[in-house]
Amino acid sequence: MVGVPRWSIVVPVKRPEFAKTRLADTVGELRPHMARAFAADTVSAALACPLVRSVLVVTDDAEASAETSLLGADVVTDAPGSGLNAALRHGAEVLRGTSPDVAVATLSADLPALRPAELSQVLAAAAQYRTSFLADAAGIGTTLYAAAPGAPFEPRFGGRSRAAHRANGAVELDVPDVPSVRRDIDTAVDLWDAMRLGLGPRTESVVVQLDAAF
Repeated sequence: MVGVPRWSIVVPVKRPEFAKTRLADTVGELRPHMARAFAADTVSAALACPLVRSVLVVTDDAEASAETSLLGADVVTDAPGSGLNAALRHGAEVLRGTSPDVAVATLSADLPALRPAELSQVLAAAAQYRTSFLADAAGIGTTLYAAAPGAPFEPRFGGRSRAAHRANGAVELDVPDVPSVRRDIDTAVDLWDAMRLGLGPRTESVVVQLDAAF
């Protein structure tokens, strides 16, 4: 898209013991594998998006680090160790330390149905504002937060982050027909909805194992 910046994307990946705990009753011992598969499919789709110049994964999980590196992402450790927003700010600081004028966005690491074309639509819309965000499918949380070149990177993830981002001055993006960018996974119902949209290959392979186990 002519005149639209290419974005560097920060993807935070939790250690497996802390990831997707609400899915434990549904996926059992496969929970760590499911969480890593979500992240890998998210990173793979983001890297395939034409408006993405790079993906930076922030994680202390060695397996997630290795897998996303093989996909083409850069990886840094969660040096602050002070929660999600601190990890995201750390990622943005790393990116802007080498490219001060880069446009930075963050994606949730649990978007296994993500489609590159839909992500392009959202990032093109985000380019119109200094800071912006996309609400999740439930309309309570956030799946993407974006800061244009020169804009402060001030994510407010956690709990009712849609309201928190709006209160901090970020523009809520009204982009139709991008369900894969909104469909994060916290519960079994979310996972079934993502299956309806079409899962990425790594998540699909874990779901196959899940079906076999039952």
